[in-house]
Amino acid sequence: MAEWVDTGALADLTRKGRRVVKIGGKQILLIESGGRVFACNNRCPHEGYPLSEGTLGTACTLTCNWHNWKFDLASGDTLVGGDRLRQYPVEIREGHVWIDVSQPPSDALKERALANLAEAADDNDYERMAREVARYLKSEGDALEPLRQAVARSAARFEYGMTHAYAAAADWLALADSAQTREERLAALVEPLAHIAWDTLREAEYPFTNEAIAWDGDAFAACIEAEDEAGAIGRLNGALVQGARLLPEIRRALGRAALAHYQDFGHSAIYVRKGFELIERLGAVAAGPVLRALTRSVIYATREDRIPEFRHYAKALAAWGAGAAGNATAPAVFVGLSVNAALDRVVAMPGDSVDKYRTLLEANARAMLRFDTAVDAHTAKPVSHNVRWLDFTHALTFANAVRVDLRRAARSVAASASAACLFSGAQCTICACGGGWGLGGPRC
Repeated sequence: MAEWVDTGALADLTRKGRRVVKIGGKQILLIESGGRVFACNNRCPHEGYPLSEGTLGTACTLTCNWHNWKFDLASGDTLVGGDRLRQYPVEIREGHVWIDVSQPPSDALKERALANLAEAADDNDYERMAREVARYLKSEGDALEPLRQAVARSAARFEYGMTHAYAAAADWLALADSAQTREERLAALVEPLAHIAWDTLREAEYPFTNEAIAWDGDAFAACIEAEDEAGAIGRLNGALVQGARLLPEIRRALGRAALAHYQDFGHSAIYVRKGFELIERLGAVAAGPVLRALTRSVIYATREDRIPEFRHYAKALAAWGAGAAGNATAPAVFVGLSVNAALDRVVAMPGDSVDKYRTLLEANARAMLRFDTAVDAHTAKPVSHNVRWLDFTHALTFANAVRVDLRRAARSVAASASAACLFSGAQCTICACGGGWGLGGPRC
C-alpha cells in the first residue's frame, strides 16, 4: 500500500538542486535536474556515505565521491559498483514534491536480496554478500535459505566434487547458532557462502547425469572404484527417487568407498561425515546437490596408497584382523616409526579394532605434542620428511569421522526413522515438479 509524504515545495528544491529529508528514521535525498525530480536513499548502499555530497553528471548519473560508485537516477541502474540504490516514486502535486516511502512486501525484499546475493557470489564480492545476507535477515528470511540456494547453484560447478566449502558449512552454522552478537552471527552465515563462491569462481558447470539407475550399493561402490561417474551418479539418482529410506545405505556405501583406499589424505571419509551433517542442517532440498558433489569428490580423490610412500597400506588393510595374542602395544611405540613399520605393528597388535583405534589416536596425540613446527618451513628435504602440522590435525578429524560413522552404523535403524521424518514431504531437487526428492516426479 502506497504511503505518500509531502517533502516540501518544488520551487525550493529547484533553487537548491538537492535536499535531504528525514522520514521514519531514513535520510532521503531529493534531486532536481533538467526539470525532473528524483528521490533515493541518501546513504550509499556500499558503505553508507552521504550521496548528498556526491557529484551529479549531465546524464542523471550520481557519483558517490568516496569510492566512485555511480548510479543512474533515471533507470535506477548501478553503473559502477554492486548494490542497487533504493529509489522512491515521485509525484508533483500543487507545487509540492510527494514521494512514496512505503516498503515493498517482505517476500519481494527477500527475493531481491537472494538474487543480489547470487550476483555478488558470482563476483566473489565478500562485502556485498554480507550486506545482502543482512538485508535478507532484516526481512525476516530463513537464515539457512541463502546457503540452501548457494549449494543448489554450486554443486555442478565443482569439477572434481565437494570441497572444504561444503565440509565446513555445517560447522559455520553451528557457530552462527552460538553467536553472542548479531555481527558474529552474520559473519558465521556469510563465511560458507564466501567459501563456496571462491571455490567455484569463474567455473563453468560440469553437469551430472540425470539418468536414474536402480540402486545397488555394491554396484555404486564398484563404479566409484572404477572412476565411473555416470554409473555412480545414475545409481545415486535411483536411490534419491526413493527418498529417505535408502539414505543410511547411501551413507554406508560412500563410507565404504572412502575407506577402500588411503584416499585424499583422509578427506574423503571426513567429507562423508560433513556432507551428511550439512544435509541434516539444510534439509531435503540439499540432499541431491550435496550427495552428487560428494560422490564426485570420492570418485576423483587421490589414492595415496598407490604411491611409493604409502603403497604398503593396501597390504596392511588386506591383513587386518590377523593380530596375534600377547601384551597390548603402548601408544609410545608408534612414535618415530616409518609408515611401513607402523602399519605392520598395528596389524600385529592384539585386541579388537576399538583397542587399536584408541592406541593409534593416543600415538598421534603424542606425536602431535612433540612435533617441531619449524619442520613446516623445510624446503630442501626428501619426500619422506614431508611431515607437516596438517598431518596431525587431519589424523584427529579423520579419526573423529570414523568414530561418528561407526556410531551411526550401530544406530542404523534409528537413523532410518529420523531420516524419514527429515525428508517427508520433500520436493524434487532437479526441477519444480513436486515429486520425490531427486528424480522421478511428473515432469522429470
